[in-house]
Amino acid sequence: MNLKPTFRFLSMLTIFLSIFLMFPALIDFIDSGRTYLFKIAGISFGACLPIWFFCRKATKFSNKDVFLVIVLSWIMASIFGSVPFYYSGFFDSYTNALFEAVSGVTTTGATILEDIESLPKSILFWRAFLQWIGGLGIVVFTIALLPLLGVAGEKLFNVEYPGPSSEKITPRIKETARLLLKFYIGFTFLEFTLLSYSMPFFDAICHALTTMPTGGFSTFNDSINSQSAYVKSVILLFMIIGGTNFALHFRAAKFGPKAYMRDREFLYYIGIVLLASVSILSVSYLYSNGSNALDTAFQVVAILTTTGYTATDYSAWAPFIKQFMLFGLMFFGAMGGSTSGGMKLIRLVAVFKYARMELKRALHSKAIIPIRIGQKVIPDEVIRKTIAFFLFYMAFFWIASFAFVLMGIDLQSSLGAAASGMGNIGPSWGAYGAMNSYLAMPALGKYIMMFCMLLGRLEIFAVLVLFTKTFWRS
Repeated sequence: MNLKPTFRFLSMLTIFLSIFLMFPALIDFIDSGRTYLFKIAGISFGACLPIWFFCRKATKFSNKDVFLVIVLSWIMASIFGSVPFYYSGFFDSYTNALFEAVSGVTTTGATILEDIESLPKSILFWRAFLQWIGGLGIVVFTIALLPLLGVAGEKLFNVEYPGPSSEKITPRIKETARLLLKFYIGFTFLEFTLLSYSMPFFDAICHALTTMPTGGFSTFNDSINSQSAYVKSVILLFMIIGGTNFALHFRAAKFGPKAYMRDREFLYYIGIVLLASVSILSVSYLYSNGSNALDTAFQVVAILTTTGYTATDYSAWAPFIKQFMLFGLMFFGAMGGSTSGGMKLIRLVAVFKYARMELKRALHSKAIIPIRIGQKVIPDEVIRKTIAFFLFYMAFFWIASFAFVLMGIDLQSSLGAAASGMGNIGPSWGAYGAMNSYLAMPALGKYIMMFCMLLGRLEIFAVLVLFTKTFWRS
């Protein structure tokens, strides 16, 4: 295995992050006169520049290199992101700083902070920016902004791009990455513009940066709870946009809004939002305890798209069946090719159709029954990978839940934390619900959560392949 291309890519990534750290560094210098962020950025830039120089000609990635560089890029970004947190003085241990960084880069939105509003603007901006670059993926950003990878760019894109498939919307992968980035930046700027009518300038920027990646880091202690109906409506709209396949946004821009209505997965997506919202509101009506329709829809979309904002304290919802419905949505995720986490709706649809096909084969053993989603026949290879992904996902969910229970965490909180980590959701259930942080979780539990976050964000296979003997054989 030739590690030079990997070192080259990781050095480029660190240089890229060092440059962007200058923005919160400038904010901190203006506010307080402190220069520690400038020092971190300068040292990182200076240390990585010679590494890049000596490895600059190594541009070819083997198949093994691709998996290694993907996983290491997320680990490197998390470690780099944790350093400003740790030296800010607002995190009492490196474990907590790393937890916050991993949660940011993987767009999970789980936090150990209990008084977010006491943080300086520089740290609030940095944690929001980490989620923003994690949204479409660090690798996609690097391919789009630093087109120095040659033909290896397509291999990296296909492994990292969120969702079950990486649909190229232009013939060249670098052009696809750039086009996706333009949509991403455009939606972020549009949301910022709309939010700035009702929010302070800085808060509008941070919420725009954390909505599009379906991340959920807020600058307020109570997330979106105390915000106006206008702010909640704007964020709700952009959570739905962030949970939609970005290739579908491109088709809609090219062929008109009807492209959304022709996409079967998008119809499933909107259907689940409506079904879950109406079900929760109906239960509220039957038990005469009332629910705000906007807050209910907001919370459904926040969980389904794995954004993790809270517009209401759903931990206090009664009867309990309403909370249980939200817990079920933690496993769904939104569309493939979106910035959301979870299993993705299209995978669950494929698993359901496969199960239904097997029932038919029980009656007609010799029948050839293709699995279709809309008019498209799903190949057997895709079905096999989908079933494997589903089994791995559920296995790690139960393993993490069991580990949390062994640490003395109650069952409800253990299930919620495992589902939140694997699905990149953030707030979960029980002790780690809507208004709570993960500060009290044992240190070992936080590292298990971090591993689950990386597994969920990198769609499991890219991480697990590194633990096989075959990968390390020459």
